[in-house]
Amino acid sequence: MIAPGAVIGFVGTGVMGRSMAGHLLDAGYSLRVHNRTREKAAGLIERGAVWCDAPGAVADGADAVITMVGFPADVEAVYLGEGGLVERAAPGTVLLDMTTSSPMLAQRIHRVAAEAGVRVLDAPVSGGDVGAREARLTIMVGGDPADFAEVEPLLRVMGPNVILQGGAGAGQHTKMSNQLAIAGCMLGVCEAMAYAEAAGLDPARVTDSIGAGSAASWSLANYTPRMLAGDFAPGFYVKHFIKDMRIARDSAVEMGIDLPGLDLVLALYERLAERGGAEMGTQALYLLYKEHAAGVR
Repeated sequence: MIAPGAVIGFVGTGVMGRSMAGHLLDAGYSLRVHNRTREKAAGLIERGAVWCDAPGAVADGADAVITMVGFPADVEAVYLGEGGLVERAAPGTVLLDMTTSSPMLAQRIHRVAAEAGVRVLDAPVSGGDVGAREARLTIMVGGDPADFAEVEPLLRVMGPNVILQGGAGAGQHTKMSNQLAIAGCMLGVCEAMAYAEAAGLDPARVTDSIGAGSAASWSLANYTPRMLAGDFAPGFYVKHFIKDMRIARDSAVEMGIDLPGLDLVLALYERLAERGGAEMGTQALYLLYKEHAAGVR
């Protein structure tokens, strides 16, 4: 069991990774960290984390390594590239990719790592910046049950809802299901607010009413106040949500299923990105509705 006092490598200390790594320090784990921009790891380094100049270097002497990077291409490079984690990690090390990435890539990394005697779990998360900051992440895991049992206490430092979903890639497939549910919900929330405004209602008061009934959702409760206040700062980037939806679309094509709702929401977010919204938070979808309403007037 990987308990407090163990050495943990951590790659990716951005919006969410920084908070996640901080909880590990609070719990008594030792950290070796790397991020593309060192400044984003400065707070962790000040608290005792050891800086590493390359992603693969965090594996040196580590009992486990966590990655929280941006895109599948980043995951592939960090794990399978020259000098990457699979090459640098000692046999028996557990590598946990908490990035939302491709299920097929997760399965490939698992196979390659197994040949080197390295264990890999895919463990994407849900909860956004708030969940990461408050250690309330939902963590969806794919991999070997024995490996999961070894790292479960480590994962529970970052969130209470930690569930093994199946073999390699199962965590990523579960995260795709999560993103599909969020995509449809966000669309509904934006349309509800646009409708309320067009009807001459106070959207905040409408939210107070519908948020207490069957329309209640995490997105309605947490994102509507941001939308109405004009706060489109990223808790989760539009560009990353587009990445997730494209992964879900590609996975759906491979499985032979049709997801028309996904196609619609992806097209809308791509339009938002084309209008300069890629670096905004996902709640910025609301701006498309505001833009349309201004055009109608």
